[in-house]
Amino acid sequence: MKVTWKTVWDLILLLAAVGVAGWFFARALKRSDDPARLIFKWILTGLVLAILIWVVRPIVAAGGYLGAFGGVPLMAVCGLVLAIIWRHNIASMIARPFVSLYDGGDQEAEPRPAYSIAQAKRNRGKYTEAVAEIRAQLAKFPDDVEGQMLLAEILAENLNDLPGAEITIQRLCDQPGHATRNVAYALNSLADWHLRFARDRDAAKQDLEKVIALLPNTEMAALAAQRIAHLPDTAHLLAPHDRQPIRVTPGLPDLGLRAGGPPALAPEIDPATQVTDYVKHLEQHPLDTEAREKLAVLYADHYGRLDLATDQLEQLIAQPDQPAKRTVHWLNLLADLQIRRSAGYETVRQTVQRIIDLFPDSAAAQTARNRLDHLKLELKAKEESPTVKLGTYEQDIGLKRGLPHQF
Repeated sequence: MKVTWKTVWDLILLLAAVGVAGWFFARALKRSDDPARLIFKWILTGLVLAILIWVVRPIVAAGGYLGAFGGVPLMAVCGLVLAIIWRHNIASMIARPFVSLYDGGDQEAEPRPAYSIAQAKRNRGKYTEAVAEIRAQLAKFPDDVEGQMLLAEILAENLNDLPGAEITIQRLCDQPGHATRNVAYALNSLADWHLRFARDRDAAKQDLEKVIALLPNTEMAALAAQRIAHLPDTAHLLAPHDRQPIRVTPGLPDLGLRAGGPPALAPEIDPATQVTDYVKHLEQHPLDTEAREKLAVLYADHYGRLDLATDQLEQLIAQPDQPAKRTVHWLNLLADLQIRRSAGYETVRQTVQRIIDLFPDSAAAQTARNRLDHLKLELKAKEESPTVKLGTYEQDIGLKRGLPHQF
């Protein structure tokens, strides 16, 4: 029984050794630059080892003068033959760690698409050939964002094939696994092409709305909503194609000699008109942060209504997915308006403190701490600045009727 188990164990060890040797030989052949030469080296090595085992070993084991003067020299000759056979491999093994510092070693490079040929053909005006080259690369790497965007760009900008570019962008957006910024960039680029080449505001709006639908509650969606609010109308897009000749009237002669001084400058835009326009605009585009910010400043500076200005800025601050720098800007603006309208130290301090509470480890928090240190001086400088009383009058800003506002 003991002999049987020993035989089984020896067989298992033999099979394991053969398996390891086979794996080693297969891996070496795969990584070799010349597999045939490597196999020839193995055959020679096998012959030398056979001579060592069945010829040299018995001579050395016999001892005496034959073993000393016959076996040892033969063993040295066999070792020299093995060194000659494997000298390049041994040298390469020793030098490989140092060479790998410069050439990356034997690690296989990750396959990546190459668009240099397509770019070169595009630069030479061979747009159709460039498209064919890009599509050949995309056949191997169908999910590559760079290739799909380059293809759509050539179709839209060089071949005037906007529908083809739109199909390419749509395929990119339908592919799973792309980063949200890549999807937003693709759709924003498509919106640019619709505005630039087709003068199609509605199509550009649909592209941006798709950003909001595909990437809800993200910074990209907020930026897309902001851009929708500022899309130019169709008349503005068509204006470059329908330019009318401009008639230049002659200027006034001897302008410097005329009595009464120079003519009056063009009147500034009425703040009340601006407020009305902003309110109407925000009814259609409530996510337009730029218009809401300007409206808040008008409420505070022109009408003296810090409460209304605060309400507008608080709506901006409460908007989700806004960049941190925008929130910091609105809080600082609110603090500025509070100082201009003499809201008091504690009110301003609480506003600036919110920056520190929201972003405690940011550079903006450190700036806010510095502002708190000098806040009393800032308020004192505002109190000491001279003011000019322009009079008292009643205004109706369309918000609350019958409320007098003094300046």
